[in-house]
Amino acid sequence: MNIKENKLLKIVFVGVMAAMIFVTTYFLKIPISTPAGQTMLKVSNILVLLAGLLLGGVYGGMAGGLGNCLYDLLDPVYITGAPLTFVRFFIMAFVCGTISNSGDSKGTSLRKNILGTICGALTYWTLYIGESIIKLMISGSEFAPAVTAVIPKMVTSGINQTVAVIGALVLVVPLNAALKKYIPKVSAA
Repeated sequence: MNIKENKLLKIVFVGVMAAMIFVTTYFLKIPISTPAGQTMLKVSNILVLLAGLLLGGVYGGMAGGLGNCLYDLLDPVYITGAPLTFVRFFIMAFVCGTISNSGDSKGTSLRKNILGTICGALTYWTLYIGESIIKLMISGSEFAPAVTAVIPKMVTSGINQTVAVIGALVLVVPLNAALKKYIPKVSAA
């Protein structure tokens, strides 16, 4: 497979992963209202980390960012946050994919996959919670009450990220094997 075909295939995978992330966000969620705004329990974060593991940092980041951004653009509750959603989820998958695909492992090293998923999840959690606190402070809240108001989001996002790390690590092994079997020359880097 030549370089041009490899890039085209990766772009197709970005589109497929972004669509899967959008669909799972749309259908597999539990919305939760908090003092700091709407949040949700969802399983699509598994696919965001999985995109990073399978596609690498840049392509995985594009899939994660696009899938979640599309959801936000179609939901009136989240539409104004769509650009920041793209950035947060891009960074989540980018960090995961960059770590897990570093060196010659290409997403197959268990140690790098664990480190990548945990770092990607923690990066997202920090960005999401930080953004929520800053928005409340811009609206006039003091720091301590803003942090208190964001506690439900901290818990919900912590659950989401824990499930995402475990789910992505469980799914990456069989999916990597299937990709190598049917498309042996595509690499994440």
